[in-house]
Amino acid sequence: MRDATQPGQLHRLGVIRGSALYVGALIGPGLLLVPALGVQAAGPASILAWGALLVLSAPLAATFAVLGVRYPVSGGVAAYVRAGLGDAAAAVTGGWFLAAVAIGGPAVSLIGGYYVADLTASGPLVAPIVAVVMFGSVLGTNALGLRLSSALQLGLSSILVAVLAVAIAIAVPERGGANWTPFAPHGWWAVGTAANVLVWLFVGWEAVAQLAGEFRRPSVDLPRAMAVAFVVVTVLYISLAVATIGVAGNSSSRVPLADLVSVGFGRAGRDATALLAVALTMGTMNVYIAGAARLTRALAATGAVPQWLGAGRRPVPLRPLAVLAVIGLALLGALAGGLLSATDLVRATSSLFVGVYILAIASAVRILRGRARATAMAAVIMVAIVGFFSGWYILVPAAAAGLSLLQWSVHRWLPTISGRAREPTPLGE
Repeated sequence: MRDATQPGQLHRLGVIRGSALYVGALIGPGLLLVPALGVQAAGPASILAWGALLVLSAPLAATFAVLGVRYPVSGGVAAYVRAGLGDAAAAVTGGWFLAAVAIGGPAVSLIGGYYVADLTASGPLVAPIVAVVMFGSVLGTNALGLRLSSALQLGLSSILVAVLAVAIAIAVPERGGANWTPFAPHGWWAVGTAANVLVWLFVGWEAVAQLAGEFRRPSVDLPRAMAVAFVVVTVLYISLAVATIGVAGNSSSRVPLADLVSVGFGRAGRDATALLAVALTMGTMNVYIAGAARLTRALAATGAVPQWLGAGRRPVPLRPLAVLAVIGLALLGALAGGLLSATDLVRATSSLFVGVYILAIASAVRILRGRARATAMAAVIMVAIVGFFSGWYILVPAAAAGLSLLQWSVHRWLPTISGRAREPTPLGE
């Protein structure tokens, strides 16, 4: 889902730039809030959830690297799912991606709202109001055809990595050993809940795999780039987990990165972090929403969503933007009214990501052979275990899957009733 860059804009990737794109695909505004939600779910024991997800990331990333090399298609995860599980499963995958953007977009804008509220020392209603303004602004810029470049988005992610590295380097020696007792204040089951929350931060391993054709030597450079990125992400995430636990403890902070930065740089660092948060969240929403609108057009052509949604010749179609606006503003209104929380949006989005990964890796189990297949089997089992802890949030992907299958089935039946056969959609389109 993370659109780190676009095919055709890369002049033959090597290991260094490829690993940078991998890190950029994983590092996003979720790091501004989600680590604190993990601590709130399981306390210091959330460190076990971080470790488990990093263990899961190894076979997950390896599987997508193999898929990228052997099936260099531009259709993303849905194309991989279609290759192994067929058109119906691909339609469900596309529907889950759209639902993840529809729910995740307001969640990302709310993260930015929290940091603005902290910057201005405002009340609790300011965050959702700022989120509405940010969300509306991004929808408006997409409607006008204005987009942030992928290079700028990658630059913002790089700045976030640098800020995290400095903040962690200061906070861990000073407070890293604090707040570790009681270790599991909410019980051991909460570790699984924390993993289900934190999985948002581990989505992105598929983003660079579909750019396999842009590597100079895909079979060599893509796996190496993935391995370098995995080491970088592992060091960064474990350090961030330790720092977040040490600084935040069991607090209900919604601005954990600002808390970390303020340890070494005081109020000035906190304010600078808020400005970075706004820029990063706006940039990420811009990419999410533009990508979702284009994905809607592609899914409309296959019948996975109503065809009227894909009408028009604009690069970013307006009708999907209108639908996203209605859903996003409704969710932000529910947040402002106390009917939903940021945790609700994060966990609902995470459950959709888990569903997408289960289908993608299950497809890999069918189409790969040998060691790659065994790696995929290990990955799908571990992703399913994380999904087990979704709780009632599993109803979100269930409902989205039901609607996608209903729409896809109607699309298939109508030509049969009228006596016309519908041509299958090629892989990757």
